[in-house]
Amino acid sequence: MILSIQFRAARALLRWDQKHLAESAGVSLPTIKRMEMSEGEVRGTASNVWKVQRALEGAGIEFTNDDAPGVRLRRR
Repeated sequence: MILSIQFRAARALLRWDQKHLAESAGVSLPTIKRMEMSEGEVRGTASNVWKVQRALEGAGIEFTNDDAPGVRLRRR
């Protein structure tokens, strides 16, 4: 389960704006806006959530889902 706050935090770590994330994931800008505005778990089609998650992971983001879900940048 990915939370909307994780998407926002991941984008902030990468210093990407919403448009850059949309282009990188191959989804529309309104889709990113809706995903980031949702409360709790990201809302959207499974396909679009997967595309965004893969784009962020490809840029170096790791999603953590321990006691408190979060994000971090992988060491290169």
